[in-house]
Amino acid sequence: MAAATPASVRQQIARRQPDPVYLLIGDDEAEMARLAADMTALVEDDLSVFNVDRLYATDKGVTAASITEAARTLPVMTDRRVVVVLRAEKILKPRRRGKGDDDPREDEATETPGDADVLEAYVRNPEPQTTLAVVAADADRTRRLYKTLQKHATIVECYGLRGTRDARVDLRQVARQAEQLVRKAVVDAGQQIDPAAARLVGERAGTDIAQLRGDVERLLLYAAGKPKISLDDVLQVVSAESAQDDWAVTSAIQRGDVAEALRQLGLAMEGGAVAYMILGQLAWFVRERLATADPRRVPDAVEALFRTDLDLKSSGGDPRILLERLVVELCGGVRVPARPVR
Repeated sequence: MAAATPASVRQQIARRQPDPVYLLIGDDEAEMARLAADMTALVEDDLSVFNVDRLYATDKGVTAASITEAARTLPVMTDRRVVVVLRAEKILKPRRRGKGDDDPREDEATETPGDADVLEAYVRNPEPQTTLAVVAADADRTRRLYKTLQKHATIVECYGLRGTRDARVDLRQVARQAEQLVRKAVVDAGQQIDPAAARLVGERAGTDIAQLRGDVERLLLYAAGKPKISLDDVLQVVSAESAQDDWAVTSAIQRGDVAEALRQLGLAMEGGAVAYMILGQLAWFVRERLATADPRRVPDAVEALFRTDLDLKSSGGDPRILLERLVVELCGGVRVPARPVR
């Protein structure tokens, strides 16, 4: 079946014309949880105890067979039954038990082929009065169960800032989208935020929607009662947990210390830092620090940022080497006032 967006699924729910089986997949857990909750609204509140099942695939006893049994149960005193299966990656991407794995708990995380067959059969021939929503962070796309869902279910991808599971994304577009989400969340909470502060929150998160939502929640708690959230508020809260590591590269660039900046870049990359996250931090440095310290160097710095962005997206070289080249360029002649980035 064709893929759908969260917005189009909500339109189906509003018309009370849902599809029989949905697969909600992605890294935006908050959006998937909201969409699954919207589906339960298909059942009247006073009848939900009989007609809404929320199952966690990680719970003992929840299997493909028990999910199928719940979905086959007919609704009581209404025309719709909703079954939501959370943490379904256990079923869609089960752990394989290898040689030497003698922990009995491992049996709970392995696939039972016959069990999966039952759920596959249901997906091919679902109950028309049941809406089954399978929610998972990921799936093994080589397995037969996923291929059956891909063919017969409605797949809703919820990849947050990335928009897709494809790792190659437009960093500038992601940063703009993240900034818009920050602004909206702050406005919805009845507060205001400085543009530079909203940009930094978005850049800090990179492509991680969960981190963005968590950073915004902490920021709103920290700034509760303030008329406007400032850049200093963001520096205090959003970067506080990892300022020593995450901002060591830009701190060295501020001092014009090429050797230290390259050393910190190497440590960050070896520690698993994403190239686009580091590039976002360097873009923030150029916009917020270099523009004040030495405006004449900004055009060349911006050109270097865009060149590195394009090279990263087009696989124009090893990401670490590309970032090292950029760091060297940004360090050249930089003498930014020693205001620490926190």
